[in-house]
Amino acid sequence: CISTQHYSFAVNAFVDLIKQFGGDEYDFSIRETQTHEIIEDVARMKSELGILYLNDFNEPVLSKEIKSKELKFTELFSAKPHVFVGSANPLAHPYLSFEQGEYNSFYYSEEIFSTIKRPKNIRVRDRATLFNLLIGLNGYTICSGVIDEKLNGSDIVAVPLEAEGSMRIGIVTHKKVLSNPLTEFYINALKKYIGEETRLTT
Repeated sequence: CISTQHYSFAVNAFVDLIKQFGGDEYDFSIRETQTHEIIEDVARMKSELGILYLNDFNEPVLSKEIKSKELKFTELFSAKPHVFVGSANPLAHPYLSFEQGEYNSFYYSEEIFSTIKRPKNIRVRDRATLFNLLIGLNGYTICSGVIDEKLNGSDIVAVPLEAEGSMRIGIVTHKKVLSNPLTEFYINALKKYIGEETRLTT
């Protein structure tokens, strides 16, 4: 099982994993979920790895949580904040973000700059709904800028923000769990798609 924030490269790498190891019968799981649940899934060994981001704001809290649960964060890449908008968006419409459930702390937010007050907010739990609303309502969201046009279409564009800070996106694994061929294959597939998608946004 893999627990992840809402990154298209995680889905693409998962497709490669299924194609490589699926066979005639298989039982895999990928969960696009909230930051706290990602950490808990890996800590309880419900997931072999999780994907999330750290930045200067959330790192003191999340790193303490990761360490206390005997987990390890390994950075995959660093990204400048981007705004995702529909191709016709004038940035005057609703801000879309992922809800955090019981752990509605700014430190567990899926988005950078989550403390900024906005007059119109819509919270969702999955990437497909967020992207549909983003296009349908001419809304926007802020994230890493890594987007796969083949997976998400050309109606959404990533625009770099003139803001300080970066998002360090990486994997969380349990220190007590040994790596296996499936996990290694998935991590290598992640790196492949990260390279492809980050080239598209720079």
